[in-house]
Amino acid sequence: MMESILLVEDNAMDEELTLRALKNSAVPAEIVVVHDGASALDYLFATGPYAGRDANALPTMVLLDLNLPRLGGLEVLERIRSDERTRRLTVVILTSSNEDDDIFQANELGSNAYVRKLMGFTAFADAIRVLTVFWLTLNERVPARRTTPTLRP
Repeated sequence: MMESILLVEDNAMDEELTLRALKNSAVPAEIVVVHDGASALDYLFATGPYAGRDANALPTMVLLDLNLPRLGGLEVLERIRSDERTRRLTVVILTSSNEDDDIFQANELGSNAYVRKLMGFTAFADAIRVLTVFWLTLNERVPARRTTPTLRP
């Protein structure tokens, strides 16, 4: 099964740069792009324009901007973490914000990483490559929940 990434980005230039960096990362993945927080939740929960999508086919990783129209990235993250179906998703905040409060809140809400976009393209492409290699190939994902947990002494 091919890995997939949901890119939530409202800035056309940042979207283009991120897509180019993902293409150059050498990790094959299907990439879905949405442009606001409400559309991200529609995609993840297979509602609205994505109602026909298989809700069980979740992306491997979500790259989430914070400053989004309709619904901000922190609210999207909070909603992802509050639902049993999506709470284990890998969510990487990919934003231009370097506000301590945003970093703190993203951490409190359970983001897996916080990466700033304020760097040259080469450094940004390297960061995207490292992220995709780690989260899509090296990291062992949590298996589906067992019906009867095994307790170890």
